[in-house]
Amino acid sequence: MSAPEAEESRALTPRGQATRDRIVAAAAALMFEKGVAGTRTEDIQDAAGGLSPSQIYHYFRDKRSLVQAVIAHQAETILAIQTPLLARLDSIEALEAWRDAMIAFQQGNQCRGGCPLGSLGGELADNDPEARTRIVQGFDRWETAIHDGLVAMRDRGELSAEADPHTLASALLTALQGGLLMTQIRRDTSDLDNALSAVIAHISTCSPS
Repeated sequence: MSAPEAEESRALTPRGQATRDRIVAAAAALMFEKGVAGTRTEDIQDAAGGLSPSQIYHYFRDKRSLVQAVIAHQAETILAIQTPLLARLDSIEALEAWRDAMIAFQQGNQCRGGCPLGSLGGELADNDPEARTRIVQGFDRWETAIHDGLVAMRDRGELSAEADPHTLASALLTALQGGLLMTQIRRDTSDLDNALSAVIAHISTCSPS
């Protein structure tokens, strides 16, 4: 068992778990805003309620292990926010509603920040293999939720038997990530709308003739 895994599996008191959760949430917010490299331990201490360094290192042996926890936190948060839509992403209308929700979410954020998981991936993928693996796992869970809805559509006969839910789910998630990045750069959601709408339009052509 690796050190981060050992830390995750260690039994904590309810108070200890609450403190650990507060540290992770504070670190996640800061790393989303400033990046991993731009987030100092002192910043996390202050954001988590004025904790001491010893309190941080009681739960995380180093910054790298804290980053692993932040990745898991961001993946869970993304999926939790989208669960009501992802749970029934099994029609063109549902896909369009999901697209609209993603656009509305970015508009509510003034198009700042992009994807919390994607941002971590862009910063860490080339230099931290363990972080990259965990980010891949988060994206896999996200893609699986989309994939399951497309499988349901195919099983009902709304998509042709030749349609590949894996390829279509991958295309949707990739369009989302690219669209989020362009939205962040341009401060406008048009690219995100265009990318998702193009893939959804393609999916709609996969219905049996």
